[in-house]
Amino acid sequence: MTRQKKIDILRVTHLRGPNIWTYRPVIEAWVDIGALEDFPSNTIDGFYDRLTAWLPGLIEHECSPGVRGGFLQRLQEGTWAAHILEHVCLELQNLGGMRTGFGKARQTSKRGVYKVAFRTRQEDVGRRALHLGRDLVEAAVNDSAFDLAAAVAELTDMVDSLCLGPSTAHIVDAATARRIPHMRLTEGNLVQLGYGIAQRRIWTAETDQTSAIAEEIASDKDLTKALLKACGVPVPEGELVQSADAAWQAAQSVGVPVVVKPYDGNHGRGVSLDLRTEADVRAAYQLAHRKGGGSVIVEKFIPGDEHRLLVVGRRMVAAARGELLYVQGDGVNTLDALADAQINSDPRRGRGEDFPLNVVVPSESAEVILELERVGLTPQSVPAAGQRVLIQRNGNVALDVTDQVHPSVAAAAALAARVVGLDIAGVDMVLQDCSQPLSSQLAAVIEVNASPGLLSHIKPANGAGQPVGRAIIDHLFESKQDGRIPVVGITGSGNTGRIARLVAWLIHISGKHVGLACSEGLYLDSRRVDATDSTHWEAGQRILINRSVQAAVFENPCATILGQGLAYDKCDVGLVTDSAWDPALQDFDILDIEQNFKVIRTQIDVVLPTGTAVINAADSQAAELAQLCDGKVIFYAISPDNSTLAAHRAQGQQVVFLRENTLVLATGATETALLRLSSLKPAKAAQPEMVMAAVAAAWALQIAPELIAAGLRTFESNPQKTPY
Repeated sequence: MTRQKKIDILRVTHLRGPNIWTYRPVIEAWVDIGALEDFPSNTIDGFYDRLTAWLPGLIEHECSPGVRGGFLQRLQEGTWAAHILEHVCLELQNLGGMRTGFGKARQTSKRGVYKVAFRTRQEDVGRRALHLGRDLVEAAVNDSAFDLAAAVAELTDMVDSLCLGPSTAHIVDAATARRIPHMRLTEGNLVQLGYGIAQRRIWTAETDQTSAIAEEIASDKDLTKALLKACGVPVPEGELVQSADAAWQAAQSVGVPVVVKPYDGNHGRGVSLDLRTEADVRAAYQLAHRKGGGSVIVEKFIPGDEHRLLVVGRRMVAAARGELLYVQGDGVNTLDALADAQINSDPRRGRGEDFPLNVVVPSESAEVILELERVGLTPQSVPAAGQRVLIQRNGNVALDVTDQVHPSVAAAAALAARVVGLDIAGVDMVLQDCSQPLSSQLAAVIEVNASPGLLSHIKPANGAGQPVGRAIIDHLFESKQDGRIPVVGITGSGNTGRIARLVAWLIHISGKHVGLACSEGLYLDSRRVDATDSTHWEAGQRILINRSVQAAVFENPCATILGQGLAYDKCDVGLVTDSAWDPALQDFDILDIEQNFKVIRTQIDVVLPTGTAVINAADSQAAELAQLCDGKVIFYAISPDNSTLAAHRAQGQQVVFLRENTLVLATGATETALLRLSSLKPAKAAQPEMVMAAVAAAWALQIAPELIAAGLRTFESNPQKTPY
């Protein structure tokens, strides 16, 4: 019997920020493909057919050829199991509902052992995709069974429960499009947009501007109606009632037909429309009371179509119209079966927030049962062939009508949101024709909802949807705001912890509250709040979520970049002191200075186009990073005659150097003598490269030379003595 070929997973790491592979979080797995090192894909009989039969979507993977079908071309030409595993993990995540597209596989120094990296948006999903992907590749290699449907179902469930909801993800995508960074603060949908003092927070369609008082008002339908009416917003006449008898009396008072709904409810639960008889009103009261658990509202029924108008800030940004739900009898099937076949077959319907419309099961819906009873039917009734039966009157808002809304209708919706006090609101209106002036039709605002659902606007039944995420981001951030604060990242082995503290001090004396995470601890301004080594991802996040922080400085050892990733997505200043290789990096299979170059370049790769790389010109390997920077470059070196520094200066660029024991800042031929090293304390004077690196970083942040000089004189290396 042929021995089964195996892939052993040796190590799995979640790199949560920019890393040696890419700018985004990835799963990095070390795998040993064993005997498969001698069996590329084109040597395994039937492998290609089995793999592509399971995963036909692999045809979309471009891979290194850069064209559709590129990965399949590699499979046919012959590629190794680790590379195949990378693509399979990506495709499994895609099938599970989490779109990803980046992956790489690289051989280590040990034969048959590879590093496999692939993009993931959620760690647990990525880890599970790795193990399922390994099992699938082994099954394709060994011609054994694999339950793809079960694997995809498992990943789908994980994506549904662990990833951002579609509405929140839509807003985050809009933030990303504007280069605004984001951080997920909980396992739910609480997300921070931006860093430090520049941040904003969202929770689905709620923001940190959403008033708790306004939310309470919106949940009090009677109070909402009173406020709207007082401000001239049309609302239906109605009464708050406490009994079925009172409900019928109110119906007689306002005049039938009426609507009966819970005093405190949402999503159309417990709402009954177009009620005309005492029996219907009493039954509807019991339903509303049961669904809402309290008082019930009886109000005048306004004929027309249900509309949901989304208001963001001071304007309406999207509108959707509802439709009545009918089924047509066939003389054979019950209403339950007809609803399943004719309504629930709509791909927009499902159980969960990924679907803009809910599944309709008449026998499970008290509202539908009541509607059917009014015409003498039950969910088990079998309508005659061709008989049209009304199943549901409300809750089916799915047709985008944004471009049809008359300005007066949009203005009324925006006014309703302002009256309640919500910065984002879903305003429910009944309109005969949304394209006509409000004054020319019978219309009313029925409800104003906090934290409105966005899916009916993002995924309408018609068209591509409205960019409501962009509208929310534009509401939170003015056009020139990107949610960023000045961020400095420092990489290398040349006293980087002390450099980080000195840079933070120079920023602090310029008037900013500074957060610092380095090997000497975690600092807020000059106060050390944690004395332990803080060169890790969690410490960086502590700095970035702090609303008082106006600038942030991070020391990033190569081991942190390799094992965790950077705590931030981009920086204003990326400082590299040297390219020295540390033997401890052998644990990451980084064996020499050339391989180390790929690690330290991560710090330069994340410099913003408007930012600056600060590089030690005396380290020729580090100096090569300058050509990889998207922003400007400042070189520093002890000697002004350093060839790299001199050439950079000759091009009119910025440099820092020493001349006759004096620190000099130069832009082209223009020089500024900062101060003599002898004026500093001996510990600092003895480390000119450390001082120059910090000075160059502060200069890159446009801190005035006189402030830099003052900061150098007042900095105390002992954290207990640093002045406050």
